[in-house]
Amino acid sequence: MEVKPWDDETDMKKFEACVRAVEMQDLLLGASKLVPVGYGIKKLTIMLTIVDDLMSPDNIIEDYLTCDPNNEYIQSVYIVAFNKI
Repeated sequence: MEVKPWDDETDMKKFEACVRAVEMQDLLLGASKLVPVGYGIKKLTIMLTIVDDLMSPDNIIEDYLTCDPNNEYIQSVYIVAFNKI
C-alpha cells in the first residue's frame, strides 16, 4: 500500500505513526519504507496482511486512514499490489 502526505513539510514520524495506529483484529502491518516522489515529498510504502473474509482493504482506507484526525497528515492511500490466498 502507498500512503502519500500532503506536502514536504509533513512530519513523517507522525505520518507513519498514524498509519501504524490502525489496530484491528486480523490486520498485520509489516515492513515499510519512505520512497522519494519529487520536490522533497516522500511516500510511505507499507506491507499489510488482512483476512479478506473479515474486512475489506477499502474499509481500512475509508474508515481509518482518510478520516479525522489522520487526514491532517494523509492525503491519499493506494493499493499497489493485492494477492489473495
